[in-house]
Amino acid sequence: MLRRMSTLPTPDSLIFDLDGTLWDTCASCALAWNTVLQRHAIAFREITTDDVRRVTGKPHDACIRETFVGLSEAQLELLSRETAHEDNLAIERHGGELFEGVADGVRALSERYPLFIVSNCQAGYIELFLRWSGLTAHFRDFECWGNTGRSKPENLRELIARNALERPWFIGDASGDMEAAEACRVPFVHATYGYGQVPRAELRVREFADLQRALTPGA
Repeated sequence: MLRRMSTLPTPDSLIFDLDGTLWDTCASCALAWNTVLQRHAIAFREITTDDVRRVTGKPHDACIRETFVGLSEAQLELLSRETAHEDNLAIERHGGELFEGVADGVRALSERYPLFIVSNCQAGYIELFLRWSGLTAHFRDFECWGNTGRSKPENLRELIARNALERPWFIGDASGDMEAAEACRVPFVHATYGYGQVPRAELRVREFADLQRALTPGA
């Protein structure tokens, strides 16, 4: 059962994590990582969608290092650099999968709240999401690890400050999202349909439409 909005401060804005919260690109990224392995004849097993999903939500360099255990430092650096670029190319070709209700939900929520994105993704990735989904007009601003090299709490704090947000909610699916929200002292909404297990959240939503219901008085 949803915990009602009356138990939380009324938001003046909504900030979303991206992967596992708004869309899933694990299949496209698995293709991209295998392309780089083949290009450089690096001996490693084939990367699967589940491999990508297990590390999604972390900075790209950390994703590569956790997945390709046993490779040399030079190979890890090459993979980190080239897979970041190849991911974007693969997503541009193949896209991703929006979670159920995201497209209509974002459009509806943007009529009532300023919407933002903070992600640990590489540079250019959020722009791909916005173009591919057709939701560019519905988000005011975004920030990511690839643009700043900083942690998710730091990027969340920066986005809140530069947009003068007073009561944002942060919506995400992973423990790193929870930790970022707590570091910035903002309510955290756990998207349980995503990839991660999260021990603490002010609100848990089983589908995107639950967020809309939680923000609708009397729902």
